[in-house]
Amino acid sequence: MTILRESPWYQQILKEGLEAGEKQGLELGLATGLQQGLQQGLQQGLQQESLKLVKKLIDRRFGALSSELNLKINQLSTSKLEDLATDLLEITEINQLENWLQQNIS
Repeated sequence: MTILRESPWYQQILKEGLEAGEKQGLELGLATGLQQGLQQGLQQGLQQESLKLVKKLIDRRFGALSSELNLKINQLSTSKLEDLATDLLEITEINQLENWLQQNIS
């Protein structure tokens, strides 16, 4: 077996196999990394746009908010921001918004 491992053909086949495996691993890793990066970027963009929309709606209805309420709103997940955007259709007073935030912040 040692003689076989020392043969030039064996060494060439081994080298080619390692190179092919490395190339395939890099391609797969790159594709996976790109997919994950794209997904994360899309989620962050959706979060930012949801936050922007909610803040515009709140500003239009109640004017400028306190830094405390802004901080609470910034902590909301995308799904909670979407819920708040819908609920803002019925929220008419600032204390209702404060209660909503208190109930919906984990």
